[in-house]
Amino acid sequence: MTIKKINPASLYDGAPFGMSQAAIDTESRLVFISGQVDWDSSYQVKNKDIAAQAEGAIKNLLAVLEAANSSVANILQLRVYVRGELADHMEKVVPVLLAYLGTSRPALTGIGVTSLATVDTLIEIEAVAKLNSAQ
Repeated sequence: MTIKKINPASLYDGAPFGMSQAAIDTESRLVFISGQVDWDSSYQVKNKDIAAQAEGAIKNLLAVLEAANSSVANILQLRVYVRGELADHMEKVVPVLLAYLGTSRPALTGIGVTSLATVDTLIEIEAVAKLNSAQ
């Protein structure tokens, strides 16, 4: 098995945390994407409300997918972690997910948690995807 690390320059540097934005198992052609949050390159949350943070996290996820030679259509599993009770945030988060996921409809798990990477981080999204056929 060969593992390829993906770290788009447009995202924050995960090295200080001992992580890559994604890892590809070249044998299985699966892309394992680290939890994406709405951070700038200085590890600061860009937005204060959960809908805007969801959009920022999804945009970061898309950047990782592109850098890995994958796409939204190739997402197999998505996990969405929200600070607090999941049901309290569905009304704001689901429309953002639908806007970016379109008809791909991956397996999806939503999880309410008590904490995330920083006290200002309200949502984190991780995924497993397959590579595009061309690679």
